Amino acid sequence: MLTPARIAGLYRDACLTELDALKVGNVHAYAAGHRMEVADFVRSAEVSAGGLAREGAGIGARVLEGVAATREAVGQNTNLGILLLCAPLAVAAERGVGLRQALDAITPEDGRDVFAAIRLASPGGLGRASRYDVTAGEAEAPPLAAAMAEAAPRDRIARAYVTGFEDIRAVGLPALAAARAAGLDAAWTASAVHLAYLSAFPDSHVLRKHGAAVAEQVRAQAAALRAGLDMAARPVAPLLALDADLKGRAINPGTSADFTVATLFWQALAQDGARLT
Repeated sequence: MLTPARIAGLYRDACLTELDALKVGNVHAYAAGHRMEVADFVRSAEVSAGGLAREGAGIGARVLEGVAATREAVGQNTNLGILLLCAPLAVAAERGVGLRQALDAITPEDGRDVFAAIRLASPGGLGRASRYDVTAGEAEAPPLAAAMAEAAPRDRIARAYVTGFEDIRAVGLPALAAARAAGLDAAWTASAVHLAYLSAFPDSHVLRKHGAAVAEQVRAQAAALRAGLDMAARPVAPLLALDADLKGRAINPGTSADFTVATLFWQALAQDGARLT
């Protein structure tokens, strides 16, 4: 079992490493974008860490506290997806249980808190759902597992709750291991992980805001670029070219960035002894 202080520190480290990475279409140390600056995300990581690692808290409470602290500090949604992915990992690490056990222990209160956090963050392109609409009041909040299962076909973060974070196991961790084996440093490892996610499936944030055709086009662009890159050579120019193209079209593959943070956090927790599998 990891201490809350250690969990908070590893979470902040994962967030900051992701910001140092050149992640096409997202905010990063090489370029701002989407009316947001790196400083917004640095501050968000700092203020949300305490809630994310709150001792004894459930998944929903960690997400809600992190989102509330972020809104208070930077006035916008910078980390809802990160918190949704990292909260179950933090719970599993603190309790000394597997990730699936942490997900299976979700309570009705977790559901109310997660729905409240999503309403507070007000993520772009959310829209309305015929069932389990997130805009419903607290009394109408459905079981979180049911809501995530309903959203899973259109949202990779929801799908993670249903599949036990399959995408991290199948895409993120192998990409991270390959990058480290190639001798990449922490920032370029994070860049390689991000590009792996962006190449593997249409980004959920792009899908919500721009539709399926654009989301698939972005995935194909990333896959074509990734196929010809030697990440060990630190290919700044071609990555920045795609970065500028996406930002010029107001395309922000935020879900791929969220999964990148969660992958880094998972690996750090595991290296510290957390048994997440």
